[in-house]
Amino acid sequence: MRPRSAFAPRSNSQNRRFMTQTPRSSVFVLALLGAATGLLSGLFGIGGGVVLVPMLVMFLGFQQRLAAGTSVAAILPAAIVGGIGYGVQGNVDWIAAIALAAGVIVGAQIGSYLLSRVPTGFLRWLFMGFLAVVVVSLWFVVPQRDAEIEKTTLVIVLLVITGLVTGVLSGLLGVGGGVVVVPILMFFFGASDLIAKGTSLIMLIPGSISGTLGNARRRNVDLRAAAILGIAASILSPLGSVIATHIPPFWSNVAFSLLLAFVLGQMLVKTLKNRKEK
Repeated sequence: MRPRSAFAPRSNSQNRRFMTQTPRSSVFVLALLGAATGLLSGLFGIGGGVVLVPMLVMFLGFQQRLAAGTSVAAILPAAIVGGIGYGVQGNVDWIAAIALAAGVIVGAQIGSYLLSRVPTGFLRWLFMGFLAVVVVSLWFVVPQRDAEIEKTTLVIVLLVITGLVTGVLSGLLGVGGGVVVVPILMFFFGASDLIAKGTSLIMLIPGSISGTLGNARRRNVDLRAAAILGIAASILSPLGSVIATHIPPFWSNVAFSLLLAFVLGQMLVKTLKNRKEK
């Protein structure tokens, strides 16, 4: 019998195994997760991936890479609608958003390139470490509602660099970058919490497009799931942006840090459990 060529078509059983590598979740479950993600996106100025990625992994059985890539794509509609909501209220620094976006576009390509080459186990631990840093930093950032970003040449350059680093993390971890940019804009650039959130959402738009194109080429995204998640997220994102204006900055940070701590705890327990079972 001649050996089977590597280029020969797959058998039906092989095709079935290949298809099961990508979970096919119900529209209702995806829409529910998307709606929750959109509300959090508008409320905290994040893409929502910091919550969506672990939810896809823990509850829907997505692999970490696929969850990260799908999250980056799903972020786009929520970022557009949420950003418009903040912009209408005058809570977007457009110059800062453009500078951040310039760096994010390049960084997202680098991150999506690394996503297909970094071991899944290492990626999971890196993501949890990232969450821990954000949780701690939120307790040291005291935003002021009337604060603005001072525009100088150095500040613009630093914003571009911040966007570059954020783009790498966005493509690599699927977090959209908002959880990085919002605290940095408040703590290092002196922005108010609302300006930081609105500017972050606008910045996420080109970053999401850039990262998704890279992930799609490398097959690290479930476009069906991303579409359902994104549409649902865009519906509730404006509501989150309105609620954000009625929550004091300190308590907004407290709520966000507690949410991330919960997600981090859930991921840590599951990771340690899986390690013991091997």
